[in-house]
Amino acid sequence: MSDLDIKRVDGTGGDEELEAWRHVHNTIIPTHLLTLDDVRERAVRNHLELAYAEGVLVGNSTVRPPEGDGATATVIARVLAEHRRRGFGEQLYERAVRRARELGARVIETCVLEANEDGLRFALGHGFVETERYLLDGDTIPWIDLRRPT
Repeated sequence: MSDLDIKRVDGTGGDEELEAWRHVHNTIIPTHLLTLDDVRERAVRNHLELAYAEGVLVGNSTVRPPEGDGATATVIARVLAEHRRRGFGEQLYERAVRRARELGARVIETCVLEANEDGLRFALGHGFVETERYLLDGDTIPWIDLRRPT
């Protein structure tokens, strides 16, 4: 397993970084396609990162900062299918959890599109427990919210 080269996406680096982050998101979540403006807005309120291995884009991550009395943060690690099972998801996930904790999170959640069997297996394998399944307006494939017991 090689170490990842991580690049923060905060919207100040230009459209190329935003587009790369959007590409990973839209490839893994084709039922909820984001525009460049959507990603630009997310880059302001969330902690977004791109992951490269030997110069090749392999994935991205999102940390939604802690909210509420429970200080609950959402972490999402996405790895493109052709780069899975090489430890990249583990590295992205660990970084995201660390970042969430630095931001004050006491509880960690994630969400996975039901059709993403690899992502669901990864979350369950890391101790997450399903808390809810739901459809967003217009969707036909459910989302699954999961929480890691504290």
